Amino acid sequence: MSKKIVIVGGVAGGATAAARLRRLDESLEIVLLEQDGHVSYANCGLPYHIGGVIPEEKSLLVQTAQGLRNRYHIDVRTGSRVTGVDGAHKTVRVEAAGREYEESYDVLLLSPGSEPVRPPVPGVDLPKVVTLRTIADTQRIRDLCSGGKVGQATVVGGGFIGLEMAENLRRLGVEVTLVEAAPHVMPPMDGDLSVLLEAELEKHGVELVLGDGLHAIHEEGGSLLVETEKGYQVGADLVVLAVGVRPATAFLEGSGIDLGPRGHIIVDDQLRTNLPDVYAVGDAIQVKDFVTGTIVAVPLAGPANKQGRVAADVICGRDSHYEAAQGTSILKVFDLTGACTGLNERTLKALEIPYLKAVTHAPSHAGYYPGATPITCKLLFSHQGQILGCQMVGREGVDKRMDVVATAMRLDAHVTELADLELAYAPPFSSAKDPVNVLGYMAEDLLNGTAKSVDWEEALNRDYDRSVLLDVRTVREAEAGRVNGSVNIPVDELRGRMGELDKDKKLYVYCGIGLRGYVACRMLTQAGFDAVNVAGGYTSYTAQQMENKQ
Repeated sequence: MSKKIVIVGGVAGGATAAARLRRLDESLEIVLLEQDGHVSYANCGLPYHIGGVIPEEKSLLVQTAQGLRNRYHIDVRTGSRVTGVDGAHKTVRVEAAGREYEESYDVLLLSPGSEPVRPPVPGVDLPKVVTLRTIADTQRIRDLCSGGKVGQATVVGGGFIGLEMAENLRRLGVEVTLVEAAPHVMPPMDGDLSVLLEAELEKHGVELVLGDGLHAIHEEGGSLLVETEKGYQVGADLVVLAVGVRPATAFLEGSGIDLGPRGHIIVDDQLRTNLPDVYAVGDAIQVKDFVTGTIVAVPLAGPANKQGRVAADVICGRDSHYEAAQGTSILKVFDLTGACTGLNERTLKALEIPYLKAVTHAPSHAGYYPGATPITCKLLFSHQGQILGCQMVGREGVDKRMDVVATAMRLDAHVTELADLELAYAPPFSSAKDPVNVLGYMAEDLLNGTAKSVDWEEALNRDYDRSVLLDVRTVREAEAGRVNGSVNIPVDELRGRMGELDKDKKLYVYCGIGLRGYVACRMLTQAGFDAVNVAGGYTSYTAQQMENKQ
């Protein structure tokens, strides 16, 4: 007698699990229940369909219901909403086409995903206030924007969806205001990298309202008026809510399935729930953080797909495990790319985890080959050499560098092993010393004491009476812009001018991006000076000044 598997939800986790189950066992009876009209689609591509980057809706369809039926012999039922689970009798309650029925199962796999949060403020249910999760949502937004009916839009939320929507609405010629309650956009990043994305948004005409949350939305004469908590007001023809997501698990109330404090399904490393023969994957579950082992939610497509595969393996008797999530992610903001993995500085400080950091602004490929642009990289690691996190922003080559660091981190490589990686090099693509290698060299020097590094916060809050801020850039660079109170001695003149410096004072050394500062510090320390390099140089200083102005 064949085993019957019922899957609740398609898209990433559920559809992946269904296909994997069939590939592993032709005898299974597989029923996939999806409340939406589409069973497997690229929800990460929805903003780009709105902006016209992806012109055809059909391009978003990863797999159709009929395709799953034909290729994998799966009983796919779209428009079928599961409203309850009875673990004792092994049934789920389903609403479809105006009727209710019960569906039995031998094994149940839950992949209900997440749903957009609508903050509890007046006006969020007005017709022109929208969220983005499904293809139907995309169609609605496209209809609202058609024919130039939307001239001004407000996006509430500066995460992935908010930033992607801001960009794609600008592509349609819409004036965009982005409201974010936090001090900066892109929550997984620290402010010193977020400001680079913010500058890019403003460069392309997006008005930013940061550190100020949504208070109310009013309807006035067919248009909307958005009011923030600090009293700022802006008119809009459309408001996009992108303030986050929550697990779509309300239907599990009373099922006996254990849920976390925010409604996420609790699973073990084989994705089993506390009920026999019930598994869960995707945005709706909580998992372990790769670095800390603490419980987190990671609503990303990559982890959901991996979890779907693991759950299918376990259901078919294989010894598979989903250990933890790193939160590796990437984002396009007009001509910039931002990416991150692991923990940021803000989280490390909150958890009181000691760390070191290497910051560089390395070129995307060989500087002598035309078109090289800087990649700002920040690598965080422990005093024992464990990679804790990484963030990057640049115009090209960010994706492959982040993937290398994320892979090294996943394989528990010592941070200094980044220096040993033999990465593909030719002048149009990289440098002989790839930015990832440079991060490894810097980490190695910091760990073995060859280099000492501080950030700008420490440099600017130093004891001014007992220290000197030394600028080792060229005279021309210093004349174009320098830190107040700094002394300029170009690195190439330093050996002959050390007599101008006081050995009783600590030297905080900076250059353009950190490399010449490092060279200068090596000269100075061997000459008996107490010298530290300011990480990221003047480039990081300007980013910090931008951050402080927010």
